[in-house]
Amino acid sequence: MKIDGGIWLIGCGNMGGALLRGWLAQGLRGVTVVDPKPPEADVAYLPHVPADASPAAVVVLAVKPQKLEEVIAPLQPLIGPETVILSVLAAPGIAALKAAFPQATAIIRTVPNLPASIGKGITSVFAEPASPQVADLAERLLAPLGQVLWLDDEAQCDAVTAVAGCGPAFLFRFADAMIKAGQDLGLPAAMTTKLVEATLSGSIDLMLRSDDPPSRLAARVASPGGVTLEGLKVLDHEAALETLMRRTLLAARDRSVEMGWR
Repeated sequence: MKIDGGIWLIGCGNMGGALLRGWLAQGLRGVTVVDPKPPEADVAYLPHVPADASPAAVVVLAVKPQKLEEVIAPLQPLIGPETVILSVLAAPGIAALKAAFPQATAIIRTVPNLPASIGKGITSVFAEPASPQVADLAERLLAPLGQVLWLDDEAQCDAVTAVAGCGPAFLFRFADAMIKAGQDLGLPAAMTTKLVEATLSGSIDLMLRSDDPPSRLAARVASPGGVTLEGLKVLDHEAALETLMRRTLLAARDRSVEMGWR
């Protein structure tokens, strides 16, 4: 599927900006950005869509989800029978986007996460129709964000949002708690921060390189009767950590369902 008709990027915040930087680095041209603020890039920019705009090949929705209703009407001139819509919005489903833009030929729903802003994210994708041409277009457009994972069912989007979309925040809070606990043990703040950052970074790298599951890697650290095992006993008591994470993801998933347009 060609994109010679140009790409209109609606919103240029974290995800929109990451996409734009990646496209420009890959040599992609013909991008028009619509955002209240000019982007920090040499591209065509407009604060709003002109009423006499012609239908675009691709329209990328990267505004905040709560702003979508405000832009539906202004975007109508851009949507034609050959327009593909790619949404990086957290909530609206395919049905809602079809209702808003019934003339579009295909709609691609994605769930990116914050590491995508540095090209290290994972973006889950569901499209209708899921033709090879649409899939190829989605892969090319999303490549700057990192890995792409195709979903079997759109219903998985809410759970994916909880695990991967919200996941970075949960990991950051865990890191922050480790830093604070280290300071309570008497370590200087800067030292504790460096220790935690290096420990998390190295451990994630090891997990990616290893064939062992995380549970086995944890067991490798914890020798019988040793220091690590005493700490793990606290986390494992009455399945405290698993219960907390299950409740955390469930709350995030349920909120995603509540916010979603069906």
